[in-house]
Amino acid sequence: MSRKSCSDGAAGFTLIEALVALAIVATVLGSIGTVIATTVKGTRGIDQRLALGGTAGTLLAALPARTLLKPGRQSGELARHRWRIDVSSMNVAVPSNAPPTQRFVPLAITMRLQAPGGAAMQVTTVRLVPKASE
Repeated sequence: MSRKSCSDGAAGFTLIEALVALAIVATVLGSIGTVIATTVKGTRGIDQRLALGGTAGTLLAALPARTLLKPGRQSGELARHRWRIDVSSMNVAVPSNAPPTQRFVPLAITMRLQAPGGAAMQVTTVRLVPKASE
């Protein structure tokens, strides 16, 4: 009786085993690629939001002093970000028991910014300005 040993040519991987291993490696690499692409996209989005926030802070700091702030619209471009600022009067209901001598009136300031990549941001705030003499 003769027995065959592994050294008779049966050593190594079969073609099917090699293809299955290759398919598993391709699936894992594809999953890793998807995770990396998602991370890069998220990082770019955060970068754009931070840049928009910095531009918004710069524009708000550059607004005229309270005594010079008037209703109207301004627009322009700063650091490749397009912006528009609308200043408008706010209609605020005055309580009947309020003193007749209010020194300040509120103005609504709405700023819209858009990055070159398409990301956009809107900031709304209120400034109290001295009431015009009547």
